[in-house]
Amino acid sequence: MLCFSYFTQSSLLASIYLSFLLSLSIAQPSYAQSTSNYPSKPIQVVAPSTAGGGFDLVARVLGIKLSEQLGQQFVVENKPGSGTLIGTQTVAKAPPDGYHILVGGLSNIALNMGLYKQPGYDPINDFIALRLVVSHSYTLIGTKSLPANNLKDLFAYAKANPGKLNIGSSGPGSGQFILATLIRSLGNVDILQVPYKGAQPVYMDLISGRVDLFFDNSTTTRSYLEAGQVKGIAVSSKSRAPDAPGIPTLKESGAMDLEMETWFGWFVPAKTPAPIVEKLRAEIDKAMTHQDVRSRLQQGSGRILQMNTLETEAFIKSEVGKWTQLLKQAGIVAE
Repeated sequence: MLCFSYFTQSSLLASIYLSFLLSLSIAQPSYAQSTSNYPSKPIQVVAPSTAGGGFDLVARVLGIKLSEQLGQQFVVENKPGSGTLIGTQTVAKAPPDGYHILVGGLSNIALNMGLYKQPGYDPINDFIALRLVVSHSYTLIGTKSLPANNLKDLFAYAKANPGKLNIGSSGPGSGQFILATLIRSLGNVDILQVPYKGAQPVYMDLISGRVDLFFDNSTTTRSYLEAGQVKGIAVSSKSRAPDAPGIPTLKESGAMDLEMETWFGWFVPAKTPAPIVEKLRAEIDKAMTHQDVRSRLQQGSGRILQMNTLETEAFIKSEVGKWTQLLKQAGIVAE
């Protein structure tokens, strides 16, 4: 009887164990089965800003080309709010299945780490960078009547006339806001910062002389410079812009040791299966070989980025560390 009970219990345990293994195999398809047919439905691409900006451009240009290549629609969804926090948080919390993509850039991946105590996501641990595709410099421009033609003279005039000059800027977290604040902080000058809801109102006041300075994306400033409506003071990139060789860099001015470019790329949530990550990387690389894609992303002053995966990861970590430290040192926080 004891012997019968022993074997009965052993058989029962074995049966339960086999049933458990079978349930796992049914509930969790194999790695190959879950990724081999990717993508099998539309993919959401979140641009954490309103339509028309750099995030939106990168989302749509790549989205259109990848839709053609993969035969599935890449649907762009603009999710502005709290700077770039809302859209970025949405993707950070999304299922890591390859059907949720974030357009990441300097603002939401690096600057927010120094601007907010609790941004609601970790750019290094919550995301996998697929590829960075383009970067743009900023150009400091001034009204035509500005009594300075370079940054050193501008600082000298501002120190001799505290509170007389003003600089337009857009919302906290934007490159315009950061650079306007750094100009005042690192330059140790009393320049009034005037907040605007967008770039176009700033240009109207700059051209009319109601605003003295504006630090904006070089792509946007180009047409105003070419039309002679404003004067160029300095560019934020490491080297001079090819389409504006007469404007020195911030470092060349000798008055400010700073470089800043706004860069953009595509990211997916951490733990997205490796085969899906590699497939998306390969498709983006393929898209970037097309001249029409490169031309649309460059839009005049953009610089196409050529980095492998290791270089991309190192660059992002460097940018996060650099800007977190610099913004905290300068005491710049989101208002």
